[in-house]
Amino acid sequence: MLASTFGFGLMAIFIRLASARMPTWEIAFFRVAFGFIILLTLLFWPLRAQGRPVHAFLASVHTEQLPRYPVRCAIGVAAMFCGFWAIAHLPLAQAIALNYSSPIFVTIAAILMLGERVRARRWAAVIVGFIGVLVIVRPYSQAFSAQSLVAVAAAILSALVAVQIKQLSAVDKADTIVFWTYALWVPMTLLPTLFVWRTPLGIDWLWLAMAGLMGTAGQLLWTRALKLGELSALTPISFTQLPVVTFAGWLLFDELVDTPTMLGAGIILASTFYIARRESLLAKQAASQAVSKDNPPVV
Repeated sequence: MLASTFGFGLMAIFIRLASARMPTWEIAFFRVAFGFIILLTLLFWPLRAQGRPVHAFLASVHTEQLPRYPVRCAIGVAAMFCGFWAIAHLPLAQAIALNYSSPIFVTIAAILMLGERVRARRWAAVIVGFIGVLVIVRPYSQAFSAQSLVAVAAAILSALVAVQIKQLSAVDKADTIVFWTYALWVPMTLLPTLFVWRTPLGIDWLWLAMAGLMGTAGQLLWTRALKLGELSALTPISFTQLPVVTFAGWLLFDELVDTPTMLGAGIILASTFYIARRESLLAKQAASQAVSKDNPPVV
């Protein structure tokens, strides 16, 4: 999880560096294009020794839910664009802090889309998280900037994607979901890129390639971390991304973090941690109850 956090933090830094000359849509396209190349290599490499490696690869990513992927991927592209635009135009610390509000919106989306029951304590955490968002965005003051709403939109759209992935994962494997996501993201980001195309020059290629590499590495490491450990234990580690990008913002872009951003970020992180811890506890209780039903006590 720590390596994943640094991967995502470095991705944000490279996106910010690339945005000095490159349009956001083009950054998004190269992010997924380079990421797709890396992903194909990782998925295909273990199958290369088989008699029909291409056939084996296609079988490994087969899905019966393909018609559901375009909508999920379109929302994901919108979330990516909003997130990248926020990184390019907002102070890095503010953009990343608002991105951490996504679990708050996931809770609400799970209620509306999955019919999950949320009790008073998690509702309280959601409300506290909203307060943290308001502290950063500051709609009540002259410091308010409509640009910060783009980062909030990215968090909301990311929450919708998370719920859709949960729905797809009930049938499809993780590798299948990731493959079809990238396979559709490439053309979806290429089309708008053609209207704003600016040929990368020199160092631009390095920033774009590194954004793709770090983003894909962060994604793969994050998935692996969740497989090995509990979400409630891993979530605090992911918060180290914020000081990393805050330091980078100060060192590379002369950005200073103001008090409302620090305070709001602390509130959001505390809310997110509680939600993750609560969900982990409820998942354990559900698993324990299921085991008890399958293995009734002998009397």
